[in-house]
Amino acid sequence: MTFTVTHSARFAVATTLDDLAVDLDGSLVRPGEPGWDEARCAWHLDVDQHPAAVAQVRTARDVVAVVNAARQCQLRVAAQSTGHNAAPLGDLAGTVLVRTGLMRDVEIDPVTRVARVQAGAWWMDVTNAAAEHGLAALAGSSPDVGVAGYTLGGGLSWLARSHGLAANSVLALEVVTADGVHRRVDAQHDPDLFWALRGGGGSFGVMTALELQLFPISEVYAGVLFFPAERATEVLQAWRAWLPTVPDTVTSVGRILKFPPLPDLPPHLAGRSFVVVEAACQLEPGTADQLLAPLRDLGPELDTFRPTPVTELSQLHMDPPGPVPGVGDGMLLHGLDAGLIEAFVAVSETTGPALLSMELRQLGGAIHRGSPTGGAVAALDADVALFAVGITPTPEITAAVHAAITAVRYRMAPWSKGRSYLNFAEERKSGDALFGPEIHARLREIKSTYDPADLIRANQPVTPAGR
Repeated sequence: MTFTVTHSARFAVATTLDDLAVDLDGSLVRPGEPGWDEARCAWHLDVDQHPAAVAQVRTARDVVAVVNAARQCQLRVAAQSTGHNAAPLGDLAGTVLVRTGLMRDVEIDPVTRVARVQAGAWWMDVTNAAAEHGLAALAGSSPDVGVAGYTLGGGLSWLARSHGLAANSVLALEVVTADGVHRRVDAQHDPDLFWALRGGGGSFGVMTALELQLFPISEVYAGVLFFPAERATEVLQAWRAWLPTVPDTVTSVGRILKFPPLPDLPPHLAGRSFVVVEAACQLEPGTADQLLAPLRDLGPELDTFRPTPVTELSQLHMDPPGPVPGVGDGMLLHGLDAGLIEAFVAVSETTGPALLSMELRQLGGAIHRGSPTGGAVAALDADVALFAVGITPTPEITAAVHAAITAVRYRMAPWSKGRSYLNFAEERKSGDALFGPEIHARLREIKSTYDPADLIRANQPVTPAGR
């Protein structure tokens, strides 16, 4: 259904930010006011956002009020839950930043296996609630990643090779479009908008909630094999040879990690570099052990594989437990041959300590097949997704990390698909590079229908056709 939030006289459309501040159930924070720096801060701490105001919304009605007021004030609107991929948004000048972090309710229907999730929820909110019923969502690899942004960008989970991208698990979305209409969109209602939102990013409206299909999975066999970084070529070539032997119920990552010498890291990891294989297996432990045997025969220094509740899968990738300054970027690669591994290891060595992590994430399976009823990004046509990232505590280190990422892109270019995966694109990309020319053109037409004035901003924007 499509419905418009009704405003009484008290809730008339605000024509100034002062009016909007009074109208909200949440709060409006402006430059110089108490709490401003905290309100404008993204998860990536080196992203310096300076919007016209930050609206900390509590309800869908708040979002409607913000969108209408921004239009009246000739400002734009950008939504953000956590800001894990905020860098491409820029400084947000002339924009009201809608922070949805106060909207984190999660409702689980164990009979239909559906979760209704408010737009500010983190994946830990969903996985914990679903696990109480023996269910799992196609969650991100970090517990504090926002559900909304991750899902709008496609969503690569540890269950993706068997169940596809998270965007394909979306049954419905509740979104406020640029005209101030609060819509519930699905396959029957605003189907073009429903298609665009599933993988096309946040350019089409401000999400207030989404409904996700859940899956009857409570435990997987998961862990990490750690080897000294000096064995990177040997281990990653063995991982490459192992990949064709695994079923779609296995999703894995080959990765080079360079841990900084931090006191809060375990002593056996701090200040050391490793090549690791991470995997989640939806298999019985005995079957998984047999499958892992060729990698274990290499003699890892540390083996953490064990039966793992789905609530603990978010720890597998060892992402930072809180906000950090960092720079990263990714690319989709094809032709997973010996030369690709050699180039990957070589560029890791030449970039030195600048990059904390370089990973190759296994694709294929349901990620490649997609869904016939899927949205703008229903599949990824590549063998692996590469992502490289470095921590950037100082300007000098930031420059070194940028140079290292440029070196990675250049060295891995022979295997590039010429396409990027939106959630791994932490620098601005062209729409054709993210979606391909045909899908990008369709997205622009849909943007023209729902937001011809380009009111809604996204980190990887889709502009209206003709602009």
